[in-house]
Amino acid sequence: MTLRTSRRLHPRPTLSVVETSRAFRLTVHPASKGDTYGVSLDETYGDNGSILAAPVITTTPNQAGRVIDALLAALRSSGHAASVLAFSRRAAIRIDEAAGVRLALILLTTQPVSKHDRVRALVAGLNAMSVEETYYWYAKCLGPDAHRARKALRVLLADA
Repeated sequence: MTLRTSRRLHPRPTLSVVETSRAFRLTVHPASKGDTYGVSLDETYGDNGSILAAPVITTTPNQAGRVIDALLAALRSSGHAASVLAFSRRAAIRIDEAAGVRLALILLTTQPVSKHDRVRALVAGLNAMSVEETYYWYAKCLGPDAHRARKALRVLLADA
């Protein structure tokens, strides 16, 4: 079989532009004790069953409890009621792109912080940012030097 024959048998797939929507998916993970929950946030591309997902962060129940207001704000800005966030929830919750980027930054920057005053300062600083700033920091905080960017953002917003 020659090269010419093999190309006819196995044609190259054609690439086409696909309109996909970029969003985030919030999944609730109930804790083993009590009615608390942790969450995981995934970045998703596509709709209608052909979804590609990339994990962004998974939180513990303690961390989710510290930033519950940010979780509820992301849900409200995506058109959901606050009641969809419950420890008994099984289905994932779709979050709009801009709200998901802001929530991801909040979860990424507050994860290693234990002092509640600093967590509040970080959340307030991230909520005060414009959408463009949040996209910039999101790209930095998931890039090759993510740990440095997260530290820089924490220093910028909370002096810690």
